[in-house]
Amino acid sequence: MTGRDLVIRARRMVSADGEGAVAVVVHGDEIVGVEPFDAEVPGAEEVRLADDEVLLPGLVDSHVHVNDPGRAEWEGFPSATRAAVAGGVTTLVDMPLNSIPPTVDVPALEVKLAAAADRVYLDVGFWGGAVPGNLACLRPLHDAGVFGFKCFLLHSGVDEFGHLDTGQVEAAMRELATFDGLLIVHAEDHEAIAGAPACSGTDYRGFLDSRPGEAENRAVRTVVELARRTGCRVHILHVSSAGAVPIIAEARAGGVRVTAETCPHYLALVAEEIPDGATEYKCCPPIRERANRDRLWEALGEGVIDLVVSDHSPSTPDLKHLDTGDFGTAWGGISSLQLGLSVVWTEARARGFGLADVVRWMAQAPSELAGLRRKGRIAPGYDADLCVFAPEEEFVVAARNLYHRNAITPYDGRRLKGVVRRTWLRGAPVDLDAAPRGRLLVRGDD
Repeated sequence: MTGRDLVIRARRMVSADGEGAVAVVVHGDEIVGVEPFDAEVPGAEEVRLADDEVLLPGLVDSHVHVNDPGRAEWEGFPSATRAAVAGGVTTLVDMPLNSIPPTVDVPALEVKLAAAADRVYLDVGFWGGAVPGNLACLRPLHDAGVFGFKCFLLHSGVDEFGHLDTGQVEAAMRELATFDGLLIVHAEDHEAIAGAPACSGTDYRGFLDSRPGEAENRAVRTVVELARRTGCRVHILHVSSAGAVPIIAEARAGGVRVTAETCPHYLALVAEEIPDGATEYKCCPPIRERANRDRLWEALGEGVIDLVVSDHSPSTPDLKHLDTGDFGTAWGGISSLQLGLSVVWTEARARGFGLADVVRWMAQAPSELAGLRRKGRIAPGYDADLCVFAPEEEFVVAARNLYHRNAITPYDGRRLKGVVRRTWLRGAPVDLDAAPRGRLLVRGDD
């Protein structure tokens, strides 16, 4: 082997394809070989990892609200992508809402692409939205390169991104099935939420009661029944209710094309430990009780839940109502984009899971969901997106030191295991002090 650009030697590499001592050989943007550790690679620049470092594929986060343009004071492409890279993420897929305009037609997608151009530190793709009145826009958005379509079954939190009723969801599924598009669903039932006790004040239990698990379970039943009827591919976002797990398992066993994700906060945090007034913990669906969390971990181990992604949904401090601690009026969203790998690893290792499991949940499976055929693995033919991780190193989270635009996170002060020391994007080290060099991704363009 001659003339290669880079060889990275790691005593321990963990990928979906195995684990071992390897020399990863990179030519340009691409991995061209995974060789034995001592393989000779003449002419290549050599990087040798420290003994306490593990080489991982760059993570793929398919659930991120960047909010840019329109609400860039909440977050923005430069700050979000810096935070992602610092957390070992090398590809993210941006959600269609909270930006203005929302990504619900091709002109709005073009606005989003212009806002992101030359401002991203990693590779970024985009979801489209399915909202009332845009059925005719779905195919053009698909052809323009979005990776799928997000819908809500209840108010989304922002008025410009409307939610679908059951008939509209079915119509969207039938349209997407004509070109094998993917519908990703915020699954909480509108009527169940409307019938729950209203939430106000600082009591976290009151907020939890206002978003009952049965609302999520009922919505998941509706989605899988419509998917069974239409043949559409569907994905259940941010599963928080353990009661949804057997519904998903049964549907999949019956041939429904359904996948599911959960998030670090549902795997690490529990309702019993959330202080009253701590609105930095508010998200929708909510963080539930300890026994529920344990069942979500079982579902990950069983493969019923396929992936773990951040659902990074930041806001400005005033919208979190930190001064009043009112869960009824505070914005619902967790800021964790930079911390996901460390949070999940800290919890996973305590439950007997290994780094290979974490890589499957946070790199391989999200890339497969979005159809990113060159991401999420360390293997020949894949982009040389790589993460150097020190799994035994500990740190204490300081929100003020994170790259997120606003220093709010429920993990502030929490001790975590695992530190990301550096990343490569398509064969080049990422320098967060240099000009960004990420690419904008479109479906099928790999």
